[in-house]
Amino acid sequence: MRNWPAARKLSKGIFDIAAKQSRLSELSTIAAAEDFWNQPLSERTAILKETSVLEGFIQDWTHLCADMDELDSGLLLLAEESDEELLAEQEALAEKVEKEVGSLELKNLLGGESDANDAIMLVHSGAGGTEANDWAAMLHRMYLRWAEEHDYKVEELDFQAGEEAGIKSALFSISGAFAFGNLKTEVGVHRLVRISPFDANKRRHTSFASVFVYPDIDDSIEVEINEGDLEIDTYRAQGAGGQHINTTDSAVRITHVPTGIVVQCQSERSQHKNKASAMRVLRARLYEKEREEREAEKDRLNAQKRQISWGSQIRSYVLHPYQMVKDHRTDTEVSAASRVLDGDIDLFIEQALLQKVV
Repeated sequence: MRNWPAARKLSKGIFDIAAKQSRLSELSTIAAAEDFWNQPLSERTAILKETSVLEGFIQDWTHLCADMDELDSGLLLLAEESDEELLAEQEALAEKVEKEVGSLELKNLLGGESDANDAIMLVHSGAGGTEANDWAAMLHRMYLRWAEEHDYKVEELDFQAGEEAGIKSALFSISGAFAFGNLKTEVGVHRLVRISPFDANKRRHTSFASVFVYPDIDDSIEVEINEGDLEIDTYRAQGAGGQHINTTDSAVRITHVPTGIVVQCQSERSQHKNKASAMRVLRARLYEKEREEREAEKDRLNAQKRQISWGSQIRSYVLHPYQMVKDHRTDTEVSAASRVLDGDIDLFIEQALLQKVV
């Protein structure tokens, strides 16, 4: 019989519950002070966000302890008498406890300054024309399905269709707790091997697509953008196959001259709304660039891990001559490729976080 009280004591130390409770008490005192609402918006927001994260973690810990108590009681009853129904209940509860511990382990790793934020994702096809465009569309769908399974909200910001099939690129936001913290593990080049549906000779093709992820930055975080550094172009939004979404120049492209960062949005019919969305993405990318530069100064090795090149894919998806998806950073491998492409990528995310490859 597992010693659950001992396991709880060990977990409490690993998760540093006492320190989290102390920090939450400190933040609560700050938020309750009379002058709290006179502080700058950025400082208030940071305090409230940290408070929310800590409250959620401690609440999850409290639920875990309650389940452990129930499991303790059930195991004691089973030690005294045999009961098949009670045994089945305790086995199910033990499985639930294991999952709760695993979930807390992951949350404990998501302590980066932007991990709790929403995410902005960009999926971009590599060289290879229609084949690569189709692969980018498959990845785009995979992330939308993952978001749907986790009850996250998705907003399409920009969508560039391929000439024959698939997409050249897709820019979208995923909103939900720790969306960025989880999805930052997906940054890199993704490789597909399959029999091409576009090849009349049924030959095997290898395709590449890149994935970029940025934290969605709210207005409380100051990102300095000089209007004089921006080149803003408007153009007519295009739909799939070249049809015009509307007859006005509503699409917006913004170039940040000092960094060379270019963002564009055309999902809305209003030029004003598209410009607002483009500025939102630009702020996120500038913030992430600054964050990465700070980390690079601290740790050059980690900076190298984040570099993206076509010769260093993070994950391979093989559909022929066998089915397999392998993450090259963690050596995590599964055979259910179709399930992965339907959005079941949690195992890869978990292993990347646990092994701290991001």
